Amino acid sequence: MIRPPHFWSLQRLSVPALLLAPVAGLYGWVAGRRMRQKPKATAAVPVICVGNYVVGGAGKTPTALALARIARAQGLNPGFLTRGYGGTTREPLVVDPDQHDAARVGDEALLLAEAGPVVISPDRPAALPLLASQGVDLIIMDDGFQNPSLRKDLSLIVVDGAAGVGNGRVFPAGPLRAPLRTQIIRTDAVIVVGDGKPGDRMVRRVSRAGKVVLKARLEPAAIRVWGPRSFLAFAGIGRPEKFFNTLDAAGVPLTDVKGFPDHHAYTAEDARKLIARAEADKLDLITTSKDYVRLARKDGDLAALRARTKVFEVRMHFENEARVATLIADVVRRVATR
Repeated sequence: MIRPPHFWSLQRLSVPALLLAPVAGLYGWVAGRRMRQKPKATAAVPVICVGNYVVGGAGKTPTALALARIARAQGLNPGFLTRGYGGTTREPLVVDPDQHDAARVGDEALLLAEAGPVVISPDRPAALPLLASQGVDLIIMDDGFQNPSLRKDLSLIVVDGAAGVGNGRVFPAGPLRAPLRTQIIRTDAVIVVGDGKPGDRMVRRVSRAGKVVLKARLEPAAIRVWGPRSFLAFAGIGRPEKFFNTLDAAGVPLTDVKGFPDHHAYTAEDARKLIARAEADKLDLITTSKDYVRLARKDGDLAALRARTKVFEVRMHFENEARVATLIADVVRRVATR
């Protein structure tokens, strides 16, 4: 996945966005029409969709993990449904971290598997029998908000407060996956992660539409003192600079950083270059949980990189977790009487 073009983040109309407007209009019409289709399947248990309005990452996986933690506190047995982006599997599959690697099932699936059963399937309805076989009584769907194939009982949209929805235009003129109004109508609640003016504008628009707005932030999973050596940080996620800023805010001493495209498949050459840079400046290596699982089950230079790399783990913290718990409990009760 390539990095988003700079003009997507501009709040003013740009020449590239203007030139791409006809293509964006057609793309938006097709995407909006698809979102308005009637779902092809309904699960026997509640389906909570964790999505976003734009292409790229916004914190969906940490949000899905946080929802599972809250659901388990209510006595539920949540499971995850994901497309398996970045993996090669095209048939429904129960993820087994001991057998599967990121090349086959994608990095998000491996992270989710640490918290509960995970089924990957590009065809969402086809995954339902496997999820039922795992005893799941609540399905948390990581992504798939724009996909109409499976009925969603609760749609939670994750928005990066610092990025918002960029220039507010539909792909390829902007980052939106479908017209914003079409997406807002089908939203139950928006989770704004972090602060920033783009996010503030999104909050106002969503609030005017009568949707629930929740605030959240990514925070270190554990408090620790870092050092004594400084770090070379690397990340292949939607916004690597966001990870680097998080490290800095957590007091991790940084000397160098290296960003890669989202879901980057690390090569032996990448590993050699990162290790060489770290050794030359006497630095330790640090990365995200997603990047770390992409190095699992590898050998040679990639195994050497994994062995030398520390992981900075984060968790999603809701400012009003009780409100999130209520949303989950309400949807469970509603589906029970369906």
